[in-house]
Amino acid sequence: MAQLKVTLVKSTIGALKDQQATVKALGLHKTGSTVLKPDNACTRGMLFKVKHLVKVEEVDE
Repeated sequence: MAQLKVTLVKSTIGALKDQQATVKALGLHKTGSTVLKPDNACTRGMLFKVKHLVKVEEVDE
């Protein structure tokens, strides 16, 4: 199954509260932190909401 490597590249200080909550739910804390998430519709929807704050790469394992 494909996975997505998600990196927080921009601070959430000026972001809306729901966007801050989405970043936290993805497991990202500090700028530059990275997590691996499964590539599914739920994760893609979360990433769409905060696409201006994160960088996404596809990883095949």
